[in-house]
Amino acid sequence: MPYRSLRACLSLLITFALTLSAAAANKAKTAAGDANQPSYALPQPQRETLDYGMYQRIRDEGLGHSHVMEYASALDDDIGPRLTGSANLKRANEWTRDQFTAMGCSNAHLEDWGEFGMGWQQLNTWVRMTAPDTAIFIAQSAPWSPATNGAINAPAIWIDVKDAKDLDQYKGKLAGKIVLYGAMRDVSSVDKPLFARLDDAELKKLTEYPLKPRGPDFIEQYMKRLALRRKVGQFLADEHALAAITPSRDGRDGGGSGGTIFDDSGAGFGWEAYQREHANPLPVVVMAIENYGRVYRLLKARVPVTIEMNVDTKFTGDHEHRYDTVAEIPGADPKLKDEVVMVGGHLDSWASGTGATDNGAGTVVAMEVMRILNTLQVKPRRTIRVALWTGEEEGEFGSYGYVKQHFGNVPLSTAPDQLKLPEWIRKPAGPVPLKPDQQKISGYFNVDNGTGKIRGVYLQENAAIAPIFAQWIEPLKDLGVTSLTMRNTGGTDHEAFDAVGIPGFQFIQDPLDYGSRTHHSNMDTYERLQPEDLAQAAVVEAIFVYNTAMRDQMLPRKPLPHPELEEQRRAPLTNIMPGAEAAEKDAKEKAEQTPPEE
Repeated sequence: MPYRSLRACLSLLITFALTLSAAAANKAKTAAGDANQPSYALPQPQRETLDYGMYQRIRDEGLGHSHVMEYASALDDDIGPRLTGSANLKRANEWTRDQFTAMGCSNAHLEDWGEFGMGWQQLNTWVRMTAPDTAIFIAQSAPWSPATNGAINAPAIWIDVKDAKDLDQYKGKLAGKIVLYGAMRDVSSVDKPLFARLDDAELKKLTEYPLKPRGPDFIEQYMKRLALRRKVGQFLADEHALAAITPSRDGRDGGGSGGTIFDDSGAGFGWEAYQREHANPLPVVVMAIENYGRVYRLLKARVPVTIEMNVDTKFTGDHEHRYDTVAEIPGADPKLKDEVVMVGGHLDSWASGTGATDNGAGTVVAMEVMRILNTLQVKPRRTIRVALWTGEEEGEFGSYGYVKQHFGNVPLSTAPDQLKLPEWIRKPAGPVPLKPDQQKISGYFNVDNGTGKIRGVYLQENAAIAPIFAQWIEPLKDLGVTSLTMRNTGGTDHEAFDAVGIPGFQFIQDPLDYGSRTHHSNMDTYERLQPEDLAQAAVVEAIFVYNTAMRDQMLPRKPLPHPELEEQRRAPLTNIMPGAEAAEKDAKEKAEQTPPEE
């Protein structure tokens, strides 16, 4: 071989070797860089590796051997309503902890999320009319109402108050009386089913992402109404009224009639009535609209009405601490066992029913998920952790408290106008401080829309998760799980996780009679639960939890929220109109050329 050719070949070999060496170095560098990133930040596989055998085993156990209704009866019938701060909720915390231990979970315990406020229990409430006729009315005390200290019998009076200035006309006229406060609303005919499932058209509409921004913020109007109610309550107490009666609000499609009463924070004289400094200043009950209407019409016709009532309640402390119930199935993969997937729902309820659909349903579904996985003796790669929250009804306190302790929190605005608001509607500030474990949780799954079966998932605007969940639900379509929507949904505990950048999801559920009849009402009882729907929900949620625990990578995330930048990002662009810029420049130059006046 000629020398020149040999030298050329050697040069090519050296170049090729150097290229391979550089490629190997770059690959090693990339691998080292990937190793330093959490797995949720890496590119996700196009195809999911699904264990269809486990799908079948979970279905067999959850649909063929369900125990969800046994948990429901014990929780709703035996323990009963679980108002935050009550002895019943304490009992529910302890019972769920012991049940998790009995089914085989590890580290079942209660976690203190902080001070709540007053403990309270309704022992008995009754209201009746004694003149001009006798009639027994449907009514219950508003949460955290003080007692009447025995039966009271007094003239009734209705007050027409739309603004604080309207109170002046009632000065000196309310002492020793029982006051009806609240406008009499229309009671429409129930001409639509109160019980409904989502049809294909409704599901299709739900999957369409709304591009039009939401309407005007309700918070300003809500705070005005809340401020007025506080003033009214204090005015009634100062005028020495004996008690107050408020009308029950309506439900969807006229469901707030026929003896159904909705009894929550809106029934009394302030959202934060559980705090001593915001306590209801006099006994207050919420009454069925038909009973309220009868007394209202008599009083409007100037017929004297006498009411007899007894509100028997007790307080158990001003500084009660509350707890979440937490338990685990430990991860088995040496590399992934410190990572976590969470499932849960809120354990607390309001007090007029037994909290069966809100949210006993989500609680017993989460319990059944853990029972199914324990019964099948799964060995998840990641740790599966269940949490049953408390304080949700008053502001999602349990879930936000847990997330703050373990993962991070969103600071709230300290502006003077914001400090006047309840925490749950104050504007977020920032930046968001995070804890190391925030990078070790793959996702959180929540059920809190009643007893209806699962139809899909709200993705909370997490576009990267859509192709993953689409593959997960394909084998579940025969169970009715067909829909994914990019929409956000709120008002429950997944929000605490989503707020600090953790994938948190609430399932789409059939509404049934949740919004019409059971949500926060005296009809929220075991009879409203749908056994087949709850069994289906437990199966679906168990599969989602299992898949999340077994994936090579954690679920992909949205960008970390930066609430401190929101106002800046929403601000109008500046210097965008060239004509305006030119006019401003001409005006400036003209001003500079104009000599100052002597």
